[in-house]
Amino acid sequence: MILAVDIGNSNIVLGCFENDQILFIERLSTNQNSTELEYTILIKNILELNNLSHRAFEGGIISSVVPSVTHTVQAAMTRLTGKPVMVVGPGIRTGLKIKLDNPAQLGSDRVADAVAAIHEYPCPLIIIDMGTATTISAIDGNKNFLGGMIIPGLRVSLDSLTTRTSQLPKISLDPPKRVIGSNTIDCMRSGIIYSNASSIDGVVEKIEEEIGEQCTVISTGGLAKVIIPYCKRKIIIDDQLLLKGLMIIYNKNR
Repeated sequence: MILAVDIGNSNIVLGCFENDQILFIERLSTNQNSTELEYTILIKNILELNNLSHRAFEGGIISSVVPSVTHTVQAAMTRLTGKPVMVVGPGIRTGLKIKLDNPAQLGSDRVADAVAAIHEYPCPLIIIDMGTATTISAIDGNKNFLGGMIIPGLRVSLDSLTTRTSQLPKISLDPPKRVIGSNTIDCMRSGIIYSNASSIDGVVEKIEEEIGEQCTVISTGGLAKVIIPYCKRKIIIDDQLLLKGLMIIYNKNR
């Protein structure tokens, strides 16, 4: 078995795969102040809750957009499993053809998403990863990673709205009853959800115009299920996309 971890700005996603099958997916809050021991205990507890022994792993792999946490989690995984843990970055084979001005700037989470999407879905592709930031990646019909967009995430926008106004409360992201809200909370819910959904529909249309053909559109990330059902465009939700990519990358480098 292989332990796969994606370290994001808000959450750490842990998964385990064996023989190309993902056995579980769990989430932790990202805490830059946690120590190696604390992460070791957290990961060990998650494994035990899923009836798995930390001694059963043959290795691990990490993608991370939080450099200050990467080494701590890597050390915790190594301590727990006693096996080497690779980090997606320079020197790791991915098979991805990156057409950016500086390919080294591409986040490892977007690399993993793209590797999995190319493996599982027909190109050209648009990948929407909805986390702390919403990232949109475009891949052409020849499987070249062209680039994309980085947009303030749903919760970042909502937090900005509530902290910079005096009378707007913090709200949950429950589905709005209708587009036209009849009270403050419904207006906020409708505004944040429908504006994000409409933004995604519009961006997909613009990217397809630039690529010159219709694309397969995939969405992943913790907030995808909140927004994507309200999009007009057909978009596939794949919660496991990033971990699938880590699994493929691990197998290329083992």
